[in-house]
Amino acid sequence: MGKTLTIDSTLRCDVLVIGAGGAGLRAATAICEQIPAKKIIALTKLTSPQKSHTTTAQGGMAAVDPKDPIDRPIFHMFDTWKGSDCSADQNVIKKVCEMGWEEVVWLEKHGMHFSRTEEGRIAKRPFGGHMLNFGDTKAFRACYEADRTGKGIMDTVWSESLRYGVSFFGQCVATELLLKDGTCIGAVIFRYPEGKFLAILAKATIMATGGNTRMYQVSSNCRGNTGDGLALALNAGLPVMALEAVQFHPTGMVGPGILASEALRGEGAILRNKDEEPFMERYAPTAKDLAPRDLISRAVVQEMREGRGLFHEGHNAPHVWLDLRHLPKEVHEKKIQEVCSFFKRFVGVDPEKDLCPVTPTAHYQMGGIPTNEFGEVQSDTQSIVPGLFACGEVAAASLHGLNRLGTNSLLELITMGRVTGERVVEYLKDAKKPEDLPPDAEHIAFNQFSTYLNARGKEKYGQIRDTLRNLMMEKVGIFRTEESLVEAIESLRELKERAMHVAVGTTSLKANQDLWQIWELNNLITVSMVIAQGALMRQESRGGHFREDYPERSNEFNYHTLASMPEFDTVTFGKRPIDMSIFEAKGERFELFDYIKREY
Repeated sequence: MGKTLTIDSTLRCDVLVIGAGGAGLRAATAICEQIPAKKIIALTKLTSPQKSHTTTAQGGMAAVDPKDPIDRPIFHMFDTWKGSDCSADQNVIKKVCEMGWEEVVWLEKHGMHFSRTEEGRIAKRPFGGHMLNFGDTKAFRACYEADRTGKGIMDTVWSESLRYGVSFFGQCVATELLLKDGTCIGAVIFRYPEGKFLAILAKATIMATGGNTRMYQVSSNCRGNTGDGLALALNAGLPVMALEAVQFHPTGMVGPGILASEALRGEGAILRNKDEEPFMERYAPTAKDLAPRDLISRAVVQEMREGRGLFHEGHNAPHVWLDLRHLPKEVHEKKIQEVCSFFKRFVGVDPEKDLCPVTPTAHYQMGGIPTNEFGEVQSDTQSIVPGLFACGEVAAASLHGLNRLGTNSLLELITMGRVTGERVVEYLKDAKKPEDLPPDAEHIAFNQFSTYLNARGKEKYGQIRDTLRNLMMEKVGIFRTEESLVEAIESLRELKERAMHVAVGTTSLKANQDLWQIWELNNLITVSMVIAQGALMRQESRGGHFREDYPERSNEFNYHTLASMPEFDTVTFGKRPIDMSIFEAKGERFELFDYIKREY
């Protein structure tokens, strides 16, 4: 006999924030600054917002000081457009790049301890793809707090959220969006320790659930980044955008996949092959080790393919070397001490004395839930979903297009978090208070959880998870082909069927780890299917999406991919135009914002 699932209680608030990382809490603080009396509930999958994945960001946040004598916002805009492989939206690029320094100042005024120069100015370091004068030489543009910039941002926005009285619910997930007459009025949530479903009715709901690359064997993401927000949108019948664009960071630590931040190369670290040759000059003669991440990741894999890589016996993984031995002791001790400690702890090497083994690691989802430049979620190219907003990595406005430059993620979450919060403030002026639950509330969530609880198969969660990770790494990774993608899609169909028959150890809802993990696994398989289908449909190579059978960029695909999946494996595609407003305005060097050739 099946277990009867019920909603234990219904809560009400003005704003529900699903995901209490940097983007969600910056949106919350932006709302509180203008209307502090509003009731805001923020959900975190973790025990505390301070365990958010934002805290793991190391290297910096790109921003141009208007008083900088040599750097300019338009250089940053160009780098972002070129870095995206001409697939980002120029209205969003302009907005975010022009707002960046304001947010640096906001963070500093609210307590963030940016690293400083000897003259007392905010210190900056170079990052891949960031250059001066439309590509002439590297730019020092990334503001940072040693090698724990994300932690500084989270400390700041969390402190401000607490000061304004934001309510936090820990160890819970949103399992279903509540839509009534096309308007979002909140969500059904599941609280893990108590094993209870709650409905939260809200005038406005902000999706800020972060990334999703845990479907790959080697990933820099925390274990909770399982694509829950994307699956939530797909289950609600909403589209997602450009999921085929997965970024692999070129320098993950062999073994755990933990990021060896681009800050290391910003400080002068060098990639070397098995012969200790610095190989990046062959692939990016000007930018070298500070080329964009997609280019370097492919270069690393190419070195391995051509026999110039190494193999780590202890971790059973191919790799190249990252050389930090020549960096000054002061850099090791003051600027990159946390990353160096990770190499010592998890890989057993001392970066001051030893070469460090690194390999590409799945890192970032450039696509996401489609929004306009104000963070309003779109149901199609012309329409928004009233009451529903999204920001951060789960959203696609799109600042990054099909490839993100390092440090633009922290920039986006802090700027678009603010923009989204300010848009919510405007929306709340006329928003009506939800009166009751929609008649079909909870049917999606309860159908899912009932299936998991009633499964009686002999399939093992760990086996399916590991098969998924190996499959995505091999077939839908850095290099893709039609053959590999077709094979991946067929395998994903089989994995989905198997996943539906994994038996839980207990049917109790309280602290049921099996149930929680099976739900996450199904979310990962759902998102993986859209990634693979989108990669098969896009018959070109652009940014983080590289097809060996279609190695060139094609103007035929000058658009964002919109994908809907009303039923698993039934994927339908639409198109959203790429915004070309900087180019169309015919301003300074506008010709560089056309579909230009991408060289470094």
